Amino acid sequence: MLSGAGISTESGIPCYRDREGQRTGRASILLKDFLGSDHARRRYWARSLIGWPVVAGAEPNAAHHAVRALAARSRVHRLVTQNVDGLHTRAAVQRMLEAMNPDFVGHAAPDLPDGDANIEHLDFDAFDVPGCTRCGGVLKPDVVFFGESVPRELVQDAARSLDAADAMLVLGSSLMVYSGYRFCEWAAKSGKPIAAVNIGKTRADALLALKVEARCSDVLGELIEQLDARPAVAG
Repeated sequence: MLSGAGISTESGIPCYRDREGQRTGRASILLKDFLGSDHARRRYWARSLIGWPVVAGAEPNAAHHAVRALAARSRVHRLVTQNVDGLHTRAAVQRMLEAMNPDFVGHAAPDLPDGDANIEHLDFDAFDVPGCTRCGGVLKPDVVFFGESVPRELVQDAARSLDAADAMLVLGSSLMVYSGYRFCEWAAKSGKPIAAVNIGKTRADALLALKVEARCSDVLGELIEQLDARPAVAG
């Protein structure tokens, strides 16, 4: 199972792509810009400071709890999430891999995504960005930036989980970023069926055996009801 930003919209966290999978609002900062520009770092942290309360105040919604329920029923071999909002963790989902939120060795930092706040009319050049308290270097947040590769060990871990699974389910992701789409490519090459629950276009539409354009909470809730209604198989 692979989840993206669309699963968290019912928690009040806005999705950053439209129905065509196109980026809306301001472009996310690239890794090279964050590391190479003091101005870019100030802008990033200022936007995060303003936008973070929306994420910090969000609660897991019915879809997150449904994923936990499916995992508890042994229907989910592994959940790989592209999200950095921590809502799957707060919903106590087991067997989860946070593909976009690995542990970085070196400059410790809090898990703060770019809040996508509109601060273009503000002067944030005076925003105080502290350096690493150990070495004085650039303090990098514990997330994977655009233009940055997901650590190889995490990709390999996810690939092993995909190999062991019977099928793949995508929840709330347009898959426009290759780090997520490649799992669909691998599943298709292995002959594993792929289903997606996503409102709008996905990059993997041509690979899907089933696509449902509806809210993740509605679809997963119905799925659990159907599974619970099935008669138990005598063992």
